[in-house]
Amino acid sequence: MTDSLAGVVLAAGAGRRLLPLSRVRPKALCPVGNRALVDHAIHRVAPVVGGLGALAVNLHHGAEQIDAHLAPEIHRSVEVAKALGTAGALGVLRSWFDGRDVVVTNADAWLPPDLDLSSFLADWDRERIRLLCVRESDRGDFGDLRYCGVALMPADLVGRLRPEPSGLYEVSWRQEWAANRLDLAVHHGAFIDCGSPSEYLAANMAASGGRSVIAPGAVVEPGAELVRCVLWDDAVVCRGERLTNTVRGKNLTVLIR
Repeated sequence: MTDSLAGVVLAAGAGRRLLPLSRVRPKALCPVGNRALVDHAIHRVAPVVGGLGALAVNLHHGAEQIDAHLAPEIHRSVEVAKALGTAGALGVLRSWFDGRDVVVTNADAWLPPDLDLSSFLADWDRERIRLLCVRESDRGDFGDLRYCGVALMPADLVGRLRPEPSGLYEVSWRQEWAANRLDLAVHHGAFIDCGSPSEYLAANMAASGGRSVIAPGAVVEPGAELVRCVLWDDAVVCRGERLTNTVRGKNLTVLIR
């Protein structure tokens, strides 16, 4: 299966809802459990496509920083003039796909690191789009199912996507859903869309079991107290400070209520 499957990590977004965190570093490089979100996504997809050489990452906002972070084997798809959206990102990669089916994942979707996508692929018919979803009746995209950031796209449907700004839901998934052609698989584990600071903190707490997440390069002076906090590798917490529900980096402190 891996010989005919390409992987794409969508990492070009501006992260506007994640401000002010995304002002300091690109959304895809914000760490969850001391690992950049883009690395979580790569770890999720690389095993089912046969390694990093079959994987592409699309870049726009923070492109230089993310490019420098990525392993050299990964294909970069740099969207220079404007971000192309989830559909346009695949459209511009059509020649690189070279007729392969595609597994695509969102860099800002946090899923448990031990998630094994092999069962998600196991009985896929390669004719319908298959989406990984969680059951959330109040936030459903397809009835009571909410897309949680991993999709399988048949080569022929990917081949119809144009290299212009557009979204997969708008140009493909909505029509397939209306025609009863979507294959929706339910994920029963954790999922958090790291779109806002509160969701980003929640993902870190899910990854750590509720303990504060402290990067190796962070400095916590004696007498400081941390409760449900995230410290990036350049953060300093001074003696006597008490932080709760806080994300801190260099020149950045975000209290999340």
